[in-house]
Amino acid sequence: MDNSMEILGLYPTWYQPALGSGWVLGIIAVVHVLASHTSVGAALVSTWLATVAVRRNRPELLEYVRRYGVFLLVFSYVLGSITGPGIWFSATVASPRGLSALIHSYVWWWATEWVFFFIEVIGIYLLVYLAGKVDGRSYLKIAWIFGLASWATMLIIVGILSFMMWPGQERWFTEGGTLNGFFGLYTFAQILSRTCFMLMAAALAGGLIAAYLRDGAFRLEMTRKLAWVGILGAVLGAVFFQWGLTTLPESAQLLMKTRLPGSFVPAMWAILAAIVVYFAALLLRPGALNVPLAGGMMVGLLIFGIWPEERARESMRKPYVAGQFVYSNQIIARDVPALGVKSELPALEARGMLALHPFIPQHLRRIGEGNELEAGHALAIVYCSNCHGLGTTGTRPFGEMFAGNRDAADIERFIKGALVTGNMVNMPRIPLRDDEAHALAQFIASLPLWHSITR
Repeated sequence: MDNSMEILGLYPTWYQPALGSGWVLGIIAVVHVLASHTSVGAALVSTWLATVAVRRNRPELLEYVRRYGVFLLVFSYVLGSITGPGIWFSATVASPRGLSALIHSYVWWWATEWVFFFIEVIGIYLLVYLAGKVDGRSYLKIAWIFGLASWATMLIIVGILSFMMWPGQERWFTEGGTLNGFFGLYTFAQILSRTCFMLMAAALAGGLIAAYLRDGAFRLEMTRKLAWVGILGAVLGAVFFQWGLTTLPESAQLLMKTRLPGSFVPAMWAILAAIVVYFAALLLRPGALNVPLAGGMMVGLLIFGIWPEERARESMRKPYVAGQFVYSNQIIARDVPALGVKSELPALEARGMLALHPFIPQHLRRIGEGNELEAGHALAIVYCSNCHGLGTTGTRPFGEMFAGNRDAADIERFIKGALVTGNMVNMPRIPLRDDEAHALAQFIASLPLWHSITR
C-alpha cells in the first residue's frame, strides 16, 4: 500500500459484546461440522450397504439404507442447509476480508463443490424414495454417484480449509495458481484423517437407526457392522491425525506447544480411545445398544471431540485468518505479488488506523484530551474484537488478559513492546502510532471490571 493513500479498503467491524464474533461463528461451524461429517461418512457407508444388499439380495439392508437416508435428510441435510448459510453469513460479517481472500482464490472450486452438493442432495432423495422400487443395478448406480459426489464435496472443502492454515506450496505467494495453494502434505493428511473420522461419525449415527430395528437378529448384525466401521475409522483416523500434526507449518506447531492447553493432545487421544472402547463393547455385547446411549455418544463427539478440535485448528492459524497474509483483524499483513496485494502495515505505521479506516467517526480521526477513551475504544474494536472480548465475556476477554492491572503505563509498555513490534507469535503485529497506543492503554485501564474479576 502506498503510504500516501487516503483510506484503507476495510469493512465495518462486527462487534458482538456478549459472545464475540468468533464464538458466534464457531458455534454455528461446529454444529455444521457434525452434520456435514456425518452426511459424508453416511454416504460412504450407505453406498457400501446398498452394494451388499443388491449383490446378496438382502432387502432388509435396503430398508436400513432407506431409514438411514430419512435420518440424514432430517439431521444432516436440513441442519446442514441451515448452518451452512449461517457460516457464510457470520463469516461475511465477522471476517469479510478473510472470506474475500478465499473467494478470490477459490471461487470456481466452491462452485464445483456446490455442483457436487446438488448431486448429493438429489442422490439422497433418490436413495430414500427408490429403495425397493427400481432394479438393483439402477439403484447401485444411484448409490455410487451419491457416495462419490458426497466425498467430492469433502475433498474440495478440505483443500480450502488447508489453504486457510497455510498455502500448500510457498511459490503460491509469487506465482499464484489454485493448485499451488491447494495441495500440500497437510491437505492429504486432512483428507485421510477426516474421511476416517467421518466414517466414525457415521457409525455413531447409524447406531441410532439400528437401535430402532425390531428384528433382533438383524439389529445385532447391523450393530456389529457399524462397530467395525467405527473402530476402523477411529484407529486409522488416529494414525492419519498423528501424521497431520507432523505436516503442520512450524508456526502452527509452535502455537500448539506453547498456546494450546497441555491437555489438548492427550484429551484428543482419550476421546478417540473412549470411542474405540464404545465400539469394542458393542462388538462384544451388541444387545446393549439403545437410543439414549447412541444419542449420548453423538452429543459427546460434538462437545468433547469436534468443538475442541475446531477451536485448536482456529488457534493454530493465528495470527492469520486466511492464507498467511490476512490477519484475524482483517489487515493485509504481507505482500502477495501473485494477487497484486500489498501489505497495509507501512501505511498504518505512517498514518495510523484512525486516519485510514473508512468507518471511524470524523471526530475520532485525531486524538485529543476530550476523545482519548473513545478513540481507544474504537481502536480496541477494530484491532482486537475479532479475537478478544472487550469485557469479561466472549473469546479471550480483556478481563482475563489484563486482570489485576489498571496501570495504563504498564499496559502501554506491553502494547509497544509486544504488539507494535509483533513479538507475540499468536498475535498480529499492530502498528500503532504513539498516540494510538496511549489511547488504547488508557481505554483498557479504564474498563470497570478488574475488581470483580480478581476478587
